[in-house]
Amino acid sequence: MSKKKKHVLHKEDYLGSIKYDLPAGLVVFLVAIPLCLGIALASQPDAADLKFPIFAGIISGIIGGLVIPLISQSQLSVSGPAAGLTVVVITGVTTIGSFTGFLVAVFLAGLIQILLGVIRAGFVAYYIPSSVIKGMLAAIGIILILKQLPHAVGYDVELFSLKFNEKSLQENTFTAILHAMEHIEWGAFIIALISLALMIVWERTSLKNFRWVPSALVVVILGIVLNELFLKSVLPTFTLNATHRVSLPTGSILEGLSFPDWSFLTKGEVWITAVTIGLIASVETLLTVEAVDKLDPYKRKSPLDRELIAQGVGNSLSGLIGGLPITCVIVRSSASINAGGRTKLASFFHGMFLLVSVLFIARYLNYVPLASLAAILLMVGYKLAKPSVFKMIYQKGWEQFAPFVITIVAILFTDLLKGVGIGIVVGLFFVIRSNFHSSISVTKDGDHMLVRFNKDASFLNKPLLLDALESIDENTRVVIDGTRAQYMDSDISELLEEFQKEAELKNIEVELKNVNKLLPS
Repeated sequence: MSKKKKHVLHKEDYLGSIKYDLPAGLVVFLVAIPLCLGIALASQPDAADLKFPIFAGIISGIIGGLVIPLISQSQLSVSGPAAGLTVVVITGVTTIGSFTGFLVAVFLAGLIQILLGVIRAGFVAYYIPSSVIKGMLAAIGIILILKQLPHAVGYDVELFSLKFNEKSLQENTFTAILHAMEHIEWGAFIIALISLALMIVWERTSLKNFRWVPSALVVVILGIVLNELFLKSVLPTFTLNATHRVSLPTGSILEGLSFPDWSFLTKGEVWITAVTIGLIASVETLLTVEAVDKLDPYKRKSPLDRELIAQGVGNSLSGLIGGLPITCVIVRSSASINAGGRTKLASFFHGMFLLVSVLFIARYLNYVPLASLAAILLMVGYKLAKPSVFKMIYQKGWEQFAPFVITIVAILFTDLLKGVGIGIVVGLFFVIRSNFHSSISVTKDGDHMLVRFNKDASFLNKPLLLDALESIDENTRVVIDGTRAQYMDSDISELLEEFQKEAELKNIEVELKNVNKLLPS
């Protein structure tokens, strides 16, 4: 009995979870810094006069951590600026022609999300096949691994983007890895290698008894110490300079605040952008929350409509003070889970750490090597896409494995939403295929034949029924049984009427059992 109690987490047990959530929040905060900054940089328009403060990414990270958990009932999800919305931000700012005008669209997008939550639109997530969600998680894991390999060897050509095939500095993901192998920073490589080894040992040995101290936090501290040792030892050439460490702006946060220009409220481009952000951010959030719930060791279910409302409040507030659009994000959520986070306090603590760091200790955080963070994210990526996941899905059959693999490939070569959309279409194909093959059964015994509808019959079942009827020989007695069906559309009824006429010419005796009641009048 005592062992079972250890696996039960009561809703009110926030106080008891602080010792897990506080260090997990610190780890998520350390991972979130480069993500917030990188997404803000990746979202900048080409035109110099349209560029906005990089603090916009930090602001949305703070709101995602401090505000959304107060409303959301999702215990393990973490919110902040999302890589999947970078193109939308670039297009929106460029189309509207002003970042302050774009902030109006972000504010309105939040109101749209609140409306979607009020009308209970969160049910859409329940129609996404689990194989597609697992494929999305695995794809993000693969992207993380590919994106972090260059950082692990000190080739920091970009910050932590999740985009797979978009060129950055004339490079894509694969060329960046190849070039990284030619420009290895040995200090970064040593830090990343030792960090990965430590995290593996931490998971697999008696050190796991100290899980209340996340291995990721130890790795960050170790990275700082090693870099300082390089500087003060006989290996000064291994020392990582500022370009290979976290780069957090040290100015006042007030300098980074921007406010919406309400004169843009009447412009159509603002409303189009608002609807686009509202819908895309909502879909990404629903996908991520469903995925995070599957990773939850306590198997809790998040109220999706409440999550839409929480995200809407966060986005409206972000638009009011100069932040980027916010969604629930899988990388930070996974990092929280892997670091031992148990409740939404981990997300709140990460937001609190972001705020405190910007206000007081930004210059100290700039000592953290990017290689340390790369090692953390490599481990997160591996856990999302480890071989056992592929093996488990494969053992469930092609109906599960095909949508899973196709979702992964589609996300890698397009983006998150398009990839998931393609995965859903493939999953739907297999549902239709399964329905097609199992809807009608044929049993033959001498000159007697039974054609049975095992479920409702529609035009999708017409080819299978036609094959069954055409296989009936002359001088046969056939029973067509519709007992198990509750509906039959006009295509099927027309086919049965035509068969009855042909049956008279072939001396086929036809008995319709519980079929006439299903035929359209």
